[in-house]
Amino acid sequence: MSAGILPLRETPVAVAKRWLLGIAYALQPQRIASLPNLLLWTAVDLVRGRTLVPDQNRTKSRPDTFGGVVRELAPETYLAALRLGFFPWAHCGPLKWWTRSKRMVLFFPELHVSRKLKRLIVSGRYRVTFDTAFDDVLLACSAPRAYNWHSLTWITPRFLHLFSELHRQGHAHSFEVWNADGGLVGGGFGVAIGRVFIGESMFSLEPETSKLAAAALYAHLETAGFALVDARDFTPVLANAGYREISRTEYEELLRQHAHDTDRVGPWSVEGSPGATADATLFRDS
Repeated sequence: MSAGILPLRETPVAVAKRWLLGIAYALQPQRIASLPNLLLWTAVDLVRGRTLVPDQNRTKSRPDTFGGVVRELAPETYLAALRLGFFPWAHCGPLKWWTRSKRMVLFFPELHVSRKLKRLIVSGRYRVTFDTAFDDVLLACSAPRAYNWHSLTWITPRFLHLFSELHRQGHAHSFEVWNADGGLVGGGFGVAIGRVFIGESMFSLEPETSKLAAAALYAHLETAGFALVDARDFTPVLANAGYREISRTEYEELLRQHAHDTDRVGPWSVEGSPGATADATLFRDS
């Protein structure tokens, strides 16, 4: 499959949709109380020149863990922020730095693989690769979800080109699932900082293929000596897979221990059936 062509900018319709849905998101009951503070601190940071790399000691309690307005979204600043626990994100308005008071992470001994997924792994129906169709995976992850027409993607063209450059530099990686007809039907991508893998996004076009891709990813990461996977926010699906929440303090300590190894930069070359790719640890009793 040839590499996808990444768009240079959003269409006017996409911009309008993002703003409308972004405003609706901000006005939800659990967020609206923090909106005045967000507008205030955003304005203050814009006046003082925005934030190049956020400071762990200068986050705001309301909105929770706001770290400033992004001055420059470049591979170097993005990686530096990740190593401090921050990430850039905004549905509308200027891009902002955030961290989390609680972080959803996976430690490999706690991984749970369902019996149904184990059967799919060894069935031979799919092939798993790494770093062979990165831009295609980016485009699939940024596309609207068929089951949720009003979904709001944060993966704008600005992020597409950032991640594509991080991949070219050997920091960002994709994992792909291919069906018997050679179609790309599942996968995702993330960024490696030392021995920590930051999961960014996943997609699935056939049942269970995103879970299949994740299982192969976890096996590869554990075999390669990674310490944990960071998925940022709680979801029931992640909890069922073995992820759990840890405090921001604990997460930042893990980053200090594991996120500064520079020997792991470069492409991944593992390829094969999910059963061959998956380490035996995927089949521990559960």
